[in-house]
Amino acid sequence: MSRLLKHREVFLFLAILLVLVLVTARFPRFAQPGNLLTIFNDTSILMMLALGQMAVILTRSIDLSMAANLALTGMIVAMTNAAFPGVPVPLLMAMCVVVGAGLGAFNGVLVWKLNIPPIVVTLGTLTIYRGLVFVISGGAWVNAAQMSPDFINLQRAVFLGLPLLSWFAIVTALLFWVVMTRTPLGRSLYAIGVNPTASVYTGINVGRTKFYAFVISGAVAGLCGYLWISRYVIASVEVAGGYELTIIAACVIGGVSIAGGIGSVAGVLLGAIFLGVINNALPVINISPFWQMAISGTAILLAVVLNARGERRQGRVILKKAEAV
Repeated sequence: MSRLLKHREVFLFLAILLVLVLVTARFPRFAQPGNLLTIFNDTSILMMLALGQMAVILTRSIDLSMAANLALTGMIVAMTNAAFPGVPVPLLMAMCVVVGAGLGAFNGVLVWKLNIPPIVVTLGTLTIYRGLVFVISGGAWVNAAQMSPDFINLQRAVFLGLPLLSWFAIVTALLFWVVMTRTPLGRSLYAIGVNPTASVYTGINVGRTKFYAFVISGAVAGLCGYLWISRYVIASVEVAGGYELTIIAACVIGGVSIAGGIGSVAGVLLGAIFLGVINNALPVINISPFWQMAISGTAILLAVVLNARGERRQGRVILKKAEAV
């Protein structure tokens, strides 16, 4: 049992169960299947964004511009839909992915070709993308009355008992699992995070692989731009403001090391679900919004401490093996 608890996924799963049990003891409706499916659906966009962020963090980088990318692509697609309501929604979604991937590629090129630290690049593009949202919209909103019914309702359609939004998250998670565990690109992302110098000697192009990671995170953010706008039926400059910290928090709680090279798809999904359960549980038990922020921050801090301890323990194990040789 103690060995199982050392795995972040098992620990998180038990932590989620504990929260569910504690809240359900006072509010039995909280753990009803319908409410749990609602929490999963509410967390779907966060899960997808966190998976995109994981691809970047694994390479010892970070993408602070994901939420701004989401807001910009969301505004572009909302304005396009308002101006041309006859354009098919799948085509608009494809446009979101292309635009988002292009914005991610811009980050990647700056990191790859100019060798600028990712945190500096994405902090700058965060501001640029937010500014572009204001420029193209003139500071105006696009609301539900300006959007077509198909644009709003597609993700709400139910398939096999789940809204399509949930299916988007499930399919994205499966694609990431395949890429991370079954492709050379996935292995390269992990290898760069573990040891970028050794990766070069094994034939991995570190700069190009980081570029691909940023393109992936950008494409995911672009797709989430449509999903966010159509879910909350409003596009504005303030969309997803500050959400980049929530995305990174889901990764950290899920066991993704900020130092790179460590993390799993299952861990990220559970990290996002943990935040989703906490965010839904705290209002139910009448915790004030200020305490909700403090509790969420404490959970993130504990996750960072657990990550640091885990990485130090792994380092000791590696040293012991080296000494034994």
